[in-house]
Amino acid sequence: MSTTVALIGGCALVTAAIKSVGPIALGGRELPDLFSSVIVLLAPALLAALVVTQALADGDRLAVGPDTAGVAAGGLVALKTGSIIGCAVVAAALTAALRAF
Repeated sequence: MSTTVALIGGCALVTAAIKSVGPIALGGRELPDLFSSVIVLLAPALLAALVVTQALADGDRLAVGPDTAGVAAGGLVALKTGSIIGCAVVAAALTAALRAF
């Protein structure tokens, strides 16, 4: 068995173990409202963190470049029009244009 297969299998087992802890610990009970309101906010915060790190990351340091300009332009289009397709098209076009220069 190669190292890659073992690593992927190990990650799958650890993920399954972590996901099973919550239902086992709760035993069918509902979470309190305080916990539910915090858990609902985790996904948008994680998505924002991933977008920011991808837009500003350049290897092992932070940098502003074509990716950052594309994300900013896409964000403005999404804010003004609410169109996800327009956001993606503008972001990709601007990033490609800036990389071409």
